[in-house]
Amino acid sequence: MPLAPGTWLALLCGLGALLLLLGRARSGRTCVLLAATGFAAIALLPIDQWLLAPLENRFPPLPRDARVERVIVLGGAIDAALSVDRDSPALNSAAARITEMLTLAHRFPQARIVFTGGPMPNRPDGPPEADQVRRLATAIGLPEERILYENRSLTTWQNAVLTAELVHPTPDEAWVLVTSAAHMARSVGAFRAAGFRVIADPVGWKSFTDPSHRGSRSFAERLGLLEATTHEWLGLIYYRLRGRSSAWFPAPD
Repeated sequence: MPLAPGTWLALLCGLGALLLLLGRARSGRTCVLLAATGFAAIALLPIDQWLLAPLENRFPPLPRDARVERVIVLGGAIDAALSVDRDSPALNSAAARITEMLTLAHRFPQARIVFTGGPMPNRPDGPPEADQVRRLATAIGLPEERILYENRSLTTWQNAVLTAELVHPTPDEAWVLVTSAAHMARSVGAFRAAGFRVIADPVGWKSFTDPSHRGSRSFAERLGLLEATTHEWLGLIYYRLRGRSSAWFPAPD
């Protein structure tokens, strides 16, 4: 992730060390001090939670009594490289997207379900994620015709556009959109821009509502969450500037 905070702090620390070696003591110490302050802030303050909570709390959970007729599930829950290496579908930290898809398929046997996910962006020549999800769904006994698979998309915007080409949404159709809670705002904006009327079904929360739990994660976990959250906030700005989102910070209807 080129704009990841950890990457920039590490580069700043390295720059400081280089300046010290070159005899630029004052500039070197300043760089190292700034980097150390940044890492200390990540370790001691719940910065990841401060940035993550507004994203994850933007859309409420799907009501238990919701009427579900059409479902779209976004990819991102399969570790493609590990799945290929082990010849077995391997779920990652976004696995709740898949478990929610299977839950909805069981609860609403007449619902139309679409899974959208192509190859990994850094391995566009690799097998589509949709193939691994199809394999997993079939293995647990879900009929193959129960789910329609879109297997070319590499980004959230392509998820929306290629799914629209597949199902041809109309204004009177409501589609339940399943993705990680932190990713929901950008996803809703993209699918609305592509012509869908969507109802959010966020899953896989990573922020705590109880402040007493916020210090329970390791530094590495906090840094990882901060980087993923930064990616989402920057993604919201980028999508709006490119006309790929219906709003700067999409909200429930």
